[in-house]
Order: sequence, then C-alpha cells, then structure tokens
Amino acid sequence: MSDIKRSLENLADALSRIENKPAPRAEIKDRELSGNKIHGGKITRFASTGIVDESGVPVLAVKNDGIHVASAHIDTIESDITVQKDLEVKGVLTASRLCVDEISANIKHEKTTPLEFRGEDSPAYNKGLIWTSSKTTKQFVLHSNPDRLFSSESIDLHRDQSYMIDRSVVLSKTSLGNDIIDSNLKKLGTLRQLNVSGNVDIDGIVKYHADTEQLSIGCDDPKGILSLESLDHQFVIDADVKDWKMGTWTTADLHIITDDTPRISISQAGTTTVHSKSVFQESVGIKSKNPLPDVDLTVAGAVRFQNKKQEVRNGVPETGAYSKGDIVWNDDPKSGSYIGWVCVREGTPGTWRPFGQIAN
Repeated sequence: MSDIKRSLENLADALSRIENKPAPRAEIKDRELSGNKIHGGKITRFASTGIVDESGVPVLAVKNDGIHVASAHIDTIESDITVQKDLEVKGVLTASRLCVDEISANIKHEKTTPLEFRGEDSPAYNKGLIWTSSKTTKQFVLHSNPDRLFSSESIDLHRDQSYMIDRSVVLSKTSLGNDIIDSNLKKLGTLRQLNVSGNVDIDGIVKYHADTEQLSIGCDDPKGILSLESLDHQFVIDADVKDWKMGTWTTADLHIITDDTPRISISQAGTTTVHSKSVFQESVGIKSKNPLPDVDLTVAGAVRFQNKKQEVRNGVPETGAYSKGDIVWNDDPKSGSYIGWVCVREGTPGTWRPFGQIAN
C-alpha cells in the first residue's frame, strides 16, 4: 500500500510541475502550414526565396485597386509600364526614344528647363531634334567643321519676325539689314533705289572704277570717263582741265547717223565727210579762227571752185603745179594794173596772162 501511495504522490508532483511549466512552442514542420490557416495579425521579419522583409513600419499596401507604396527603389523595369497620371523626375532622365502622344487637344506639354544634349569629350555633334517616319528623316542637329546647326528643312518665321545677329536685324520678310555691307547676290528683282559706294561690276561688262571715276561698257582698259568698246574699237567721252572730248580712241572711223544712215563721217585719219546737205545758220570759217561777220564764208587760204584753183598773190606764181583756168587774184591792185592772172597753159608753174585791166 505504501508503494502505491508513494507512486500516486510522485504522479501528483509531476502533474503539478507540468501544470506550472510554460507550454512549449508548437513546432510547424516544412510545408505543413497553408495560407488557409492564416488570417489577420502580423508576420514580422518575413523571408522567403524571393522576399526579404526588413521594414519596421508599414510600407506596402495591397488593395483592390492595386499596390500602394510611398517610395520604391527599382533598378530595372523589364516590361512596358503605363503612367496614368503625372510623372515627376527630379534626377536625370535618359531615354533612347521619347514619344509623346496627344490624347486630347486640351493637354499641354510643358518643359520648364532647357533641353540639353551632351557629348563625352567633344560637343554633342549629330545630336538634336530628329523626326523620322518609314520614308523620311527630318533633322535639326549640331554639325561640325565648322560648328553649326543643320536643318534639313526650311525654317519659316512669322511674317513680323526677322533673323538677327547680335540684336541687329540681318534679314526680314522685305529687306536686308542696314548693317549688311558685303553680298554675292546672283539675281535681283526690280530695284526702286540703289546707292553704291565703291566699284561696280555687272556681268563683267558694265564696270565703274571708283578710284579713277570711270564708267565703262565692255572695256578692260577704259581711256575716258565714259568708254564703250566692241570688236577692239573703243568710243570715249572724256575731259581735261578745260575741254571735253568724244570720239574713237582706237583706229576706227566715227559715223554720226540718223535712221541707221551715216550723215557725218570722220575717218581714222581725221577726214570729215558730210553725206547730206547741211545748213549753217552763222558765218563759216575755213582755217580761220574768227570768221568775219560781214560774209558767210571766210577762207584763210586758196580755194578750188569747180576744179579751178583760186588764190591771192602779188604776182604770177613761180613754183607749183597749176591747171588751165586757175586764177591768181592781185593782192595789190592799182590803177593801170590788172585784177589778176589766169593760167592759159597748165604746167609748173604753167603759162599766165593778166586779165581785167584797172582804168587810170
């Protein structure tokens, strides 16, 4: 009996110790716990093959409309992504292609900072704005040698705007800037006003030489203030200190024409030929600088009238060739002398007889 009693006492002590002892942790074996057994509560320091939970505060919320997260650190997004609302980038945005699709005419595309293109060790050559399609490529890019902005298309300004350099207009819709001093224009329309300072060259034919103040047409070596040249003959108008002159500089005859017909001709040797009848309104002098006003014709030397020579002498000629009918008028007529002498036989000087005796 005593043994049974001691055994029961030992059992009671063991049960008492078991009752006062904390319950041991439940041991969950691998793949023993399913999602259906978890509802509510928190799982801390959760880790799996693809997830490591080190957060001490709530960071990620999964709701019916999607995942809500305040801050995300993502190295790479492998698939396409759609942003339904605004996207703000405070760092550098690097893109191999940037496309903007307008969904509504009310959408405004705004960029508040400059659009920058960077190169590594040199300027960003061949970078800029490029529009492409399946058939064409339009460019506005930076080129080198020399550095310049290249546009593959025309640049169309508003009609009230202009191209400027250093705040000065160089080209507007209707005019060149006042500061334009050099130009190689190939073709002009109708000019209303033209002021030229310096040399002028029109097609290598019409030239103005500013240093000599000469205007020439077709001349490489003008000889007058105005020179015209054709077929190696040059016509000039020029002036010296007192007088003006005009005519041919080269050995060519000069013809004054009307109705494409020569009226007065001057040969290269100086012979003047009047081809048409002429009218002189005043007295005419031949070898006389001062024609006498009481006669129409003043001749300083001998004359030939209908192929007969007439001259004035003090007597019969002693030298020279004369023809029959030539007359010498007496330069010193007196009573009893003769008015003159007539050649009755040609020769050198020929045979002469007096005529027209003057009465005493």
